[in-house]
Amino acid sequence: MQRRLTLDPFNQGASKPGARYAMNFAATLTNTWRRVKKGRPIVVVSGLPRSGTSMMMQMLAAGGLEVVTDDLREADESNPLGYFELERVKDLDNESDLSWLRDARGKGIKIIAFLLRYLPQQYDYKVIFMHRDLGEILASQAKMLTRRGEPAGTDDERMREIFEEHLRDTERLLKHRPCFTVHDVSYSQIVSNPLEEARRVNGFLGNQLDPEQMAATVNPELYRNRRRSPP
Repeated sequence: MQRRLTLDPFNQGASKPGARYAMNFAATLTNTWRRVKKGRPIVVVSGLPRSGTSMMMQMLAAGGLEVVTDDLREADESNPLGYFELERVKDLDNESDLSWLRDARGKGIKIIAFLLRYLPQQYDYKVIFMHRDLGEILASQAKMLTRRGEPAGTDDERMREIFEEHLRDTERLLKHRPCFTVHDVSYSQIVSNPLEEARRVNGFLGNQLDPEQMAATVNPELYRNRRRSPP
């Protein structure tokens, strides 16, 4: 007797071993098809400015992931260990030919949150999104501008509102585009527990890196705008 295959839109049969196997097998086929068509995911380190993206790029490089950078922006007092940037990324919103991203597949690249929306959906992206207390970000940014002799511009309260709105927009973007897979990372947690957080990042990337080497790059002394707890 032939067995008729029916769809189960409400996943009512998912508890059965056979149904779970079929679902897992279908998911494996889908992922394999995406990998063949789109290649390895691009590992994107993102977040607001001064949120710890450079630190994460340094961790990935130390762990064994090839990172895409041109070293045009040199290390300075604000980032003594380097920025790990690619100047070309800054033109994502204006550049029509983004075929160069093909060479970034399987590698790490730093892209600020504002520019994520301009990434072409023909590739897959594993996004490590850095989170940091907004008060710390604003303080760090103000000090960096002072070192450069640049005016602060927008006041902190308005800047906080802009950042909060931008984070909400970015969260929606990452959630609704299937090309993005996201792993959220806390800056303060990395500084407090670097090995544990490095292991989590490594797991997100398929356990291809060396968490001990990643954690060894974290320098707590560079956490210079730590938010003070009230007495």
